[in-house]
Amino acid sequence: MYRGRLSWRRLRVLIQHLPSESATWTALRNATPEADLAEQAEKGEPEKDRWSKLEQLVATVADRVARVEYVLICANTDKKRKRPDPPEPIRRPGAKPPRPKPKLTEAGAEVLFNLINGGAA
Repeated sequence: MYRGRLSWRRLRVLIQHLPSESATWTALRNATPEADLAEQAEKGEPEKDRWSKLEQLVATVADRVARVEYVLICANTDKKRKRPDPPEPIRRPGAKPPRPKPKLTEAGAEVLFNLINGGAA
């Protein structure tokens, strides 16, 4: 750069074509503000997160192994016994956390009961 042989454009192209696991891309991903990560999660751009593709694949394999283990346990559990909860997937950076299931309140149960039995809400 300082000798005039390398332009800013050429430097940008070189950086853009580095492997995603390179130290440069890792430093750039780690410097990304949380607001930008949330925006990228909305757009569905997992390649712009803080994990490399290898780490994403390892997390996917771990999730699937946990799911197979869960199915195996459920298949070999007596029907009278309580089954375990399904496994939670490994949280990925840049992805929204799962939404909690809404709880049914007394007022909501009453409205639902009235709707089922033909009453107006």
